[in-house]
Amino acid sequence: MTATASPHVIQAARQALSLMDLTSLNDSDTDGTIEALCQQLKTPHGNPAAVCVYPQFIVTAQRALTAHKLNELVKIATVTNFPNGGDDIMAAARETRDAVASGAHEVDVVFPYRTLMAGDEETGLELVEMCKAACADQAQLKVIIESGELKDPALIKRASELAIEGGADFIKTSTGKVATNATLEAAEIMLNAIKASGKDVGFKAAGGVRTTEEAAEYLALASNIMGSAWITPAHFRFGASSLLANLLNTLGGVESAAPQEGY
Repeated sequence: MTATASPHVIQAARQALSLMDLTSLNDSDTDGTIEALCQQLKTPHGNPAAVCVYPQFIVTAQRALTAHKLNELVKIATVTNFPNGGDDIMAAARETRDAVASGAHEVDVVFPYRTLMAGDEETGLELVEMCKAACADQAQLKVIIESGELKDPALIKRASELAIEGGADFIKTSTGKVATNATLEAAEIMLNAIKASGKDVGFKAAGGVRTTEEAAEYLALASNIMGSAWITPAHFRFGASSLLANLLNTLGGVESAAPQEGY
């Protein structure tokens, strides 16, 4: 425990660690990069909920998790229609089906947000429906609405509603690949959309959440809207890479967990 961290901050760090999708989505990723990422998952304070990698590294992640005896504790997440969020419904569904066949437990698919900005709601809804069908009962579908590109609160709300209607298990702020990623303002809109739907849908903040203090703000927001009991790995995630080292530093843990580039 660091000398300056309050009990509240310590608790937030411990909780945030358990809610992380530890992520590496860099063009420079290799099998070695992903193996090193998976080594970071075992900490003195528990483990993140998932590791998120490109589809070509799903098998690498599986092997690494098994080697570290984490395969029963940590899910494997991947991304499809990523990062551009194109409007080719069948291509997104194929990518999703292939990712599930490779062993992904969770698939983060990018919503075709530009079509929604152009006034087309049907393409996004159908893409989510098809990708949900591609997951069958084998994987969860997390839909990235790219809130920083949508910008308009009304569009963020509508994208959230369409993703939920299409069968999303989670709605996620961002790819981490654009100028504006997770914000508290977008998170509030998305969490309220989940609450209004009455459906069992989770929320993921991704991109730009780098410190315990920032994570604590999202946790407080979610608690205010959904209630503190709702905040579990089944309903709440952080998509991040550099956050883990900061959380461990807050907890007085392993400070050698090096931040990954990007995200």
